Amino acid sequence: MKPDLFTSPDYFHLDELLTEEHRLIRDTSREWVKKEVSPIIEEACQKAKFPDQVLTGLAEIGAFGPYIPAEYGGAGLDQISYGLIMQELERGDSGIRSTASVQSSLVMYPIYKYGNEEQRKRFLPKLASGELIGCFGLTEPDHGSNPGGMTTNFKDCGDYFLLNGAKLWISNSPFSDIAIVWAKNEEGRIKGLIVERGMDGFTTPETHGKWSLRASATGELVFDNVKVPKQNLLPNKDGLGAPLGCLDSARYGIAWGAIGAAMDCYDTALRYSKERHQFGKPIGSFQLQQKKLAEMITEITKAQFLTWRLGVLKNEDRASTAQISMCKRNNVDMALKIARESRQILGGMGITGDYPIMRHMMNLESVVTYEGTHDIHLLITGLDITGLNAFK
Repeated sequence: MKPDLFTSPDYFHLDELLTEEHRLIRDTSREWVKKEVSPIIEEACQKAKFPDQVLTGLAEIGAFGPYIPAEYGGAGLDQISYGLIMQELERGDSGIRSTASVQSSLVMYPIYKYGNEEQRKRFLPKLASGELIGCFGLTEPDHGSNPGGMTTNFKDCGDYFLLNGAKLWISNSPFSDIAIVWAKNEEGRIKGLIVERGMDGFTTPETHGKWSLRASATGELVFDNVKVPKQNLLPNKDGLGAPLGCLDSARYGIAWGAIGAAMDCYDTALRYSKERHQFGKPIGSFQLQQKKLAEMITEITKAQFLTWRLGVLKNEDRASTAQISMCKRNNVDMALKIARESRQILGGMGITGDYPIMRHMMNLESVVTYEGTHDIHLLITGLDITGLNAFK
């Protein structure tokens, strides 16, 4: 295994806009990734196995619910700190960042925002420490970009709710202890339920055969007459806006994470261009290679400032859904293009596990689709600027 020599690009001195605490949090996460993720991630990807030994470390560096208040086990950090942690984790691997994103934004966030005090105290500290791992059930086999069409449902049976249906493409589901499940009640209203491992009729079959996010555990959630205690209903928000609020938080983390993947590809390609010689000189001295590298650092720099500004707005509670959507779409598209150009600079070596580029490229093919596809995010921006709804 080659040593992790990653050096973060900061062409416009963005570090000067970060606080000392921000830089410390980022650097701590970066060093953890270099020590705990980089040495094992290629093998995990080749074997298509989630490296569950990283869960303890993710909790220790505060990657689980970093913005959740300390009274519930979180670190009480701001949104830029959360973003920087996600950036460093995805620099290691999108699957590792996905695990932390789901735990933070799709499990802890809805319990904190939509749950009651008993639910917060019962679940959040254990989720922050990694004692419990969660997943998020919104997407269904027949309802992806149109989550409002979901068919998963529950009925009031007096002492409990009876839950039936299925969810698909669920990160963390094969080993999760709890699931935040969105389902329709008898009136057709979408509500959130906390479904716990061990409830009769609740199963989580794993999805196999993936060429992307191979070091991440993906599966289904299947509910066959599952009896869910009424105290497991999230009481403080319902309707489609409830799960979409969670997705805002997750998409924000992805916007930062994609920069990490792009930076790793760029840094790898830049180093290789100086070391690889053809026609008697480093390939980095050729004009076409310099064009690729110059365009990469330009796009990374633009994404860094777009995302930093979004973080400022998020801290001020002024970031809109449309702004988050734009940032997620732009950054993932940027990272995919950089991964592909970086692969070309490395030539045939770019497809091997000796370098991280092909792994990032395959992972980003999932990231560009989940949490809202590239095209759907374009339409969200279109709706925001025209006021005209292209979805219906």
